[in-house]
Amino acid sequence: MHRQLGIKEKHIGGELWFKIENHNKIRPFFINVVSDSNHWMFISSNGGLTAGRKNNSYSLFPYYTDDKITENADITGSKTILQVDVDGEIRVWEPFSERFTGKYEFTRNIYKSFNGNKIMFEEINHDLGLTYRYQWNSSNLYGFVRKSELINHSGNECNISLLDGIQNILPYGVEPDMQTQTSNLVDAYKKNELVKETGLGIYALSAIIVDKAEPSEALKANVAWSLGLEHATYLVSSLQVDHFRNNKPVEQEEVVKGEKGAYFVQTSLKLPSDGSKSWKIIASVNQNHAQVIELNQKIKDGDELEAEIEEDIERGSKKLRELIAGADGLRVTGDTLKDARHFSNVLFNIMRGGTFDFNYQIEKKDLSGYLAKANKDVFKRNREFIDSLDEIVNRYDLLKLLDETEDPDLIRLVREYLPLKFSRRHGDPSRPWNYFTINTQSEIDGSKILDYEGNWRDLFQNWEALAHSYPGFIDGMIFKFLNTSTFDGYNPYRVTKGGFDWETIEPDNPWSYIGYWGDHQIIYLLKLLEFYNMHEPNALKDLFADDLFVYANVPYRIKPYEDIAADPKNTINFDEEGDQKIREKVAENGADGALLTNKEGAIHRVNFLEKILATTLAKVSNFIPEGGIWMNTQRPEWNDANNALVGNGVSMVTLCYLRRFLKFFEALADEPGIDEVLLSKELLQFFNEINEVLAGNKELLNGSISDEGRKQITDLLGQAGSKYRIHVYENGFSGEKSQLKLIQFAEFVKNALSFMEHSIEANIREDGLYHSYNIMSMEENGISISNLSEMLEGQVAILSSGYLNPAEAVHVLDALRKSALYREDQNSYILYPNKELPGFLEKNNIPKESVQKSELLRKLAEEGNRQVIIEDVHGGFHFNGNFRNAGDVKEALEELKETSYRNLIEKDGGTVLKIFEEVFNHKAFTGRSGTFFAFEGLGSIYWHMVSKLYLAAGEVAYAAANSGADEDICGRLRSHFYEIGEGIGIHKSPEVHGAFPTDAYSHTPAHRGAQQPGMTGQVKEDILASFFELGLAVDNGVLRFNPVLLRKSELREKSADVDFILTEMQKEEISIPSGSLCFTICQVPVLYTAGAETKTEIEMKNGSIKKFEGLHLDRQSSAAIFQRSGEIKKIVVTLEKGSLIDK
Repeated sequence: MHRQLGIKEKHIGGELWFKIENHNKIRPFFINVVSDSNHWMFISSNGGLTAGRKNNSYSLFPYYTDDKITENADITGSKTILQVDVDGEIRVWEPFSERFTGKYEFTRNIYKSFNGNKIMFEEINHDLGLTYRYQWNSSNLYGFVRKSELINHSGNECNISLLDGIQNILPYGVEPDMQTQTSNLVDAYKKNELVKETGLGIYALSAIIVDKAEPSEALKANVAWSLGLEHATYLVSSLQVDHFRNNKPVEQEEVVKGEKGAYFVQTSLKLPSDGSKSWKIIASVNQNHAQVIELNQKIKDGDELEAEIEEDIERGSKKLRELIAGADGLRVTGDTLKDARHFSNVLFNIMRGGTFDFNYQIEKKDLSGYLAKANKDVFKRNREFIDSLDEIVNRYDLLKLLDETEDPDLIRLVREYLPLKFSRRHGDPSRPWNYFTINTQSEIDGSKILDYEGNWRDLFQNWEALAHSYPGFIDGMIFKFLNTSTFDGYNPYRVTKGGFDWETIEPDNPWSYIGYWGDHQIIYLLKLLEFYNMHEPNALKDLFADDLFVYANVPYRIKPYEDIAADPKNTINFDEEGDQKIREKVAENGADGALLTNKEGAIHRVNFLEKILATTLAKVSNFIPEGGIWMNTQRPEWNDANNALVGNGVSMVTLCYLRRFLKFFEALADEPGIDEVLLSKELLQFFNEINEVLAGNKELLNGSISDEGRKQITDLLGQAGSKYRIHVYENGFSGEKSQLKLIQFAEFVKNALSFMEHSIEANIREDGLYHSYNIMSMEENGISISNLSEMLEGQVAILSSGYLNPAEAVHVLDALRKSALYREDQNSYILYPNKELPGFLEKNNIPKESVQKSELLRKLAEEGNRQVIIEDVHGGFHFNGNFRNAGDVKEALEELKETSYRNLIEKDGGTVLKIFEEVFNHKAFTGRSGTFFAFEGLGSIYWHMVSKLYLAAGEVAYAAANSGADEDICGRLRSHFYEIGEGIGIHKSPEVHGAFPTDAYSHTPAHRGAQQPGMTGQVKEDILASFFELGLAVDNGVLRFNPVLLRKSELREKSADVDFILTEMQKEEISIPSGSLCFTICQVPVLYTAGAETKTEIEMKNGSIKKFEGLHLDRQSSAAIFQRSGEIKKIVVTLEKGSLIDK
């Protein structure tokens, strides 16, 4: 039978599903099945899974890494076995099992719902004429609902004995680490019970597992039960599964102790020809006695229970669509797969960064609780103001009320308050190093909780996309960003609703480390600032002089410049005493206890421009001419796998982003308004010293800079930064302020730009690409720069920098396509050229002539001493197999110094280290990126960076089209934009993509399909790129529609009536004619339709029509949309037919 692997659209039960046929013909792939609530499920395409609620401490099935989940499919999750009577012969069929491979002719298909909250597996047995399918759903009230259906298409009546259920059910109270490390001990505490009258399975520990000699009651349980199968026998373990598989009888289990839990239902069915049978198994976690008793009573009463479950499942789907609609995830175009991918992108974007609760609504109760935890003193002294607020207040109204107060701390805290929900860190079984918590509802009463958390660089990038749907919160995002950055210009590791956190030194944890990342800090902040300036043109300039900002007090102490220069890999001390004091202050007065104070002990308040300068000067003080920004704060940049670049690495990536950052402030400083601002005296001195260095060395920009000149500038800049830091570390801020004229600021920006652009020119490669990272070598009299191989990051950064003209951008994109970074099988790009690592026997071979050069090595070999060198049976020489790097060699040599080899080591130790370097070439080591074969490793596509390239290409293509660039250049830029987008994979077959192409995945190794589903920063870039494609833009507070990248193929061929969800969460049916598409902005539907002439109309809520000439609104109407006022019902934009791109 011919089987074709493909993807199809299917409507089942009134909703759209995507189907991969014959999915078992590709390697199992991993899927993130979501819910509107706090359910989580990670499932392999072979059926293996883990699931639970809130976090992995509330698991229904064991929470392992994704490889183990896939491998355990036969013993965890769904299991169905059928004994089918075929003319008196019992034929055993076990759908989805590999046990019966070759026995039957079958087809296996997997389906995923458009909404992403349902997954279905189907096996069609062509020999038996039966189809079995099951799907996983979630219910906020009842937990996880597994629906099953058995269909008879054999043409005959069918008698079947069925065993169906779920395996490896955990009891409540098993922590993931305990399950992973001591699962046999956990089994010893398990007790699985059956309530006979209802068939309810209860899975509990006999006691919470502790090693203390004290009672530890386990007073909660996980549960499972079923609906739809009559006259059933129930099993609460898997002990009898093999009996049934071998046609032996099974007996009901009422109590099973010390064994893994399961829930099976065994019964007999008689299916008529073309008949079917459906049933459900429902399971939930974290149930107390009252909940279990109530559930048991509901099952006993039974009449409306199934309908109630179905209603709750659909209620969840409706709420999920409302969440996505709120963040503008609903689109209807001519490309359903693309619409689904956008829906999924928005879903995963808000899952990481959160989404706003309801328009700009702020609940006094939550705001009050937030303020009380942020700063107890501020809360007390403003209690009257807080109590005077309405229970629900619009943020715009709240900000007006704030203007009447005179408390800068209250203003700061309220402005950075963000009523976000649905957020979680991007942890899952494919990212086990991250931990997630979906904190959406109270365990006590089920009430709503507003909360968010995330790694710094994850939250702020996801908020960038979210801001397009809620532009009225952009200032809050910026306040949160700036108020959690330090006086020395860096940011902590994690940000939460309740503050921020930093990494600490954990002596027993080999992964424990501290440091600051860099590149994302500049570009993510800049994107937020650019957005704010486009929507509210005067707002940033108005903040220049307002002391509404503060410094985070992270207990890291960056070393003096001289120490950094001597050892650039070890540059930060952890202040344990300072860490303890900060935590004590937080416990005493709230999250503001982690803010920097001045000499008087008061929070040190500064203005917007000072915060910008603190960040900018930190980068400029680490500038190495013609090299980039020195990466000397113990952490890499975006690509963690390039961690060995820390210390000697110099980033052109950050420099390119800094160039764009400075250009933004160059334009902002030129705008009329404030002429001077007050800065902290200490920072102003830092600023002046940096500016003097730049201004005093501009003559070096006339040509290439010598190693000596490079060191001269680097030393002066670094010493200025060091002097500033050390003074504040030791003395704090004095509290004194001095004037900075904006003309001086503008001069600094101009000087810095001259150096940045000179360095960009110095980093053009011969192949037309740009260097991404360089390596610096610091000698006594100079700093030399050596280049690394080409990397995708650098091309994204130069395209994003704004430095290139359209023709130059085309040149880079052309060169990129021809480069070793292009991976043809995926029509996309890897991070760096792939390379073949030597085989095991090909490495660690010391040339004999090298051994002969070293008297020490010769002597060790002759005497059979194997501490450093080992001779094999063929006379070859190898370094000790316990060595990992030169540090281990040094340790071995030190040990040998205590023996008769001392003189030889003192004479020859350096030679041995040199030989070790010649053998292994560790100087070229960039980190784990060059040593593993997945994630950011060799041959692997990391999709987030590809989508960054997609967005950058969209930016330059859009800008070129609007700047009057040559049409040939514009056409080539468009082609690159489309090609990069296609490479991302929405139209790839599952066989090529390796998974459902409607979901984002983090990476695709050279040897496998897409890996790590959903929770990737890629989704943010794709959302923003889609705005360029639609031509959605804001300029000077005015919403514009300029679809210069839109293709005719994006318009629908057929008309449709589609329900959209508007700002008040009310449904609105939109008629979409053929030759049209529809999307939303701030939850207002925008209908693009092709016509004879260009025009824009808005339909108001009151039924009136407002017309505009051209493709834009006015400021008043734009503000109504951005403020989500509900006044505007729909926007209709008529595009001239000839203006759209043909292909």
